[in-house]
Amino acid sequence: MRICWYDNHKLGLVRDGQVFDATAALKHLPALTYPYPKGDPLIDNLDTLGPLIEDAASASAGQDIANVKFLSPVQAPTKVIGVPVNYHDHIAEAEADDEIATDRFIGSTMEQGLFLKANSALVGPGEGVERRFPNLRTDHELELGIVIGRRASNVSEEDALDYVAGYAIALDMVVRGPEDRSLRKSCDTYAVLGPWMVTADEISDPDNLDMKLTIGDDVRQDTNTSLMIVNCRKQIAWASAWYTLWPGDIIMSGTPEGVGPVLPGDVMHCDIQTVGSMDVPVSGE
Repeated sequence: MRICWYDNHKLGLVRDGQVFDATAALKHLPALTYPYPKGDPLIDNLDTLGPLIEDAASASAGQDIANVKFLSPVQAPTKVIGVPVNYHDHIAEAEADDEIATDRFIGSTMEQGLFLKANSALVGPGEGVERRFPNLRTDHELELGIVIGRRASNVSEEDALDYVAGYAIALDMVVRGPEDRSLRKSCDTYAVLGPWMVTADEISDPDNLDMKLTIGDDVRQDTNTSLMIVNCRKQIAWASAWYTLWPGDIIMSGTPEGVGPVLPGDVMHCDIQTVGSMDVPVSGE
């Protein structure tokens, strides 16, 4: 199942290149009372709402996916988690480019540790990326996005994928500089997720997916998730050892070689096997 939010915050189901309005299913969400439960309510109740989303979509007319504005398929994560230097070829390019690595500590992925991006940075592809600082370099970083489906704390690698709601394409946008990652990667619009979430049952092995990012005819990033240093299972177990993961939390699983600057007017075309593809425009502030 491919679930999305689109246009004026309509809930959608994507089938055969069309989006079907499933917003009517939201009336079955449990009423929220204070203190509000942690996590994204839709993701938290997806097991129950899934059939109702299917029913609501079947009762609506479809729209071509080219004619809708895709928002982030997750609207209320408690955190967006980043995994640094998780491909060997990206480590090599970072070591060769002072603008990427600067003089910060360069160690293994596990030694550098996870980092967090502000929730306020989260957007969908239809909203696009707005370069925050025109005098500084902003780079694209294509990644597989892992969406957590239920509360997870100290989970084992063996069981880790049982806690996944689904997967999406992620862009971990970054301003280059000497500051901490969490500052430079948390600008508004610098966490792109979309165009929809593919539920976990449709992807048997997230550690074997082709992915590519192009700008015009320029192929910038082209790899397979099998080349990640820390695989998806280990990422989930690692993150859950440090903090509780809640429904809708997003892990951006690391970027391969080929990161590079974007300029206003660029359109980043992103594709991940089985998940889908999305075009993300870049604008100036």
